[in-house]
Amino acid sequence: MPLILDMDPGIDDAVALAIALTDPEFEVKLVTAVAGNVSVDKTTLNALKLVEFFNRLDVPVARGAAKPLQKEFVDASYIHGASGMPGYEFPAVTHQADSRDAVSAIYQTLLNASEPLTIVATGAYTNIAQLLLDHPEIKSKIKQLVLMGGSLSGGNVSSVAEFNVFTDPDAAKIVYESGLPIVMIGLDVTLKALVNSETLEQLAKLGEPGKMLHGLITYYKDEYAGGKPLHDVNTIFYLVHPEAIKTKKYPVYVCTQGPAQGATIADTQNRWSNGKTNALVGLDIDATAFNQWLIEKVKQMAAK
Repeated sequence: MPLILDMDPGIDDAVALAIALTDPEFEVKLVTAVAGNVSVDKTTLNALKLVEFFNRLDVPVARGAAKPLQKEFVDASYIHGASGMPGYEFPAVTHQADSRDAVSAIYQTLLNASEPLTIVATGAYTNIAQLLLDHPEIKSKIKQLVLMGGSLSGGNVSSVAEFNVFTDPDAAKIVYESGLPIVMIGLDVTLKALVNSETLEQLAKLGEPGKMLHGLITYYKDEYAGGKPLHDVNTIFYLVHPEAIKTKKYPVYVCTQGPAQGATIADTQNRWSNGKTNALVGLDIDATAFNQWLIEKVKQMAAK
């Protein structure tokens, strides 16, 4: 499954990227970084660290947007630490990011692909929105957008808004109005797929990859009763186990201003949408299957 990953590593992004780089189910064509959990300089560096850690220098990493389209940038270093990936001592990187900016790199990768590609976006959608603004003709080369973000049941940075959408709601609005096939994997799923203490203990025993991921997740400040939500990893899980996530098609609207800024609203009563939908929305998940899958994926990393 060929993928473009647009990310803001970030601890949960790091786990998602680790699996995507090492799972034979996926062919990662490109990784692009965006400002989100920490600054874009740091998210780019973190992506480079992981590509080197897994010896995947064949995968280009491109630096993207340093700030949202209109909104002031505010990071989540209070959750992910100053570097974005504390908890493990990575060696200094030995190679540089791609000379292209993220939008150019995504555009050229799509243009040169023999088939439409899936884009997985686990940070703010600034790079994706800018791509659609600059190159609307490239839509035909995008198979689907699998987005971590949004919520139909309440937010994590405000009473209604999830962090990725809240960080750049104007970009999210552009993406949701693009007409592209969208899968929304938001808090309705990710806050149920908690990585429990038993899973975390097992990871620590699974070689250097397990030690690295255990270190990152242990530091992770996003915690609820029962475990830690590795939000972004759910997008990768969905791609290989869609049957484990309950979904339903909805018309989803993004609020860009006011006290509901960053909210994703589903017109469940068909008051505004005239029966049209624009997103397949995740509503529930088999958390046990998710934890088991995560352990198996890290076992595979350790065995290489």
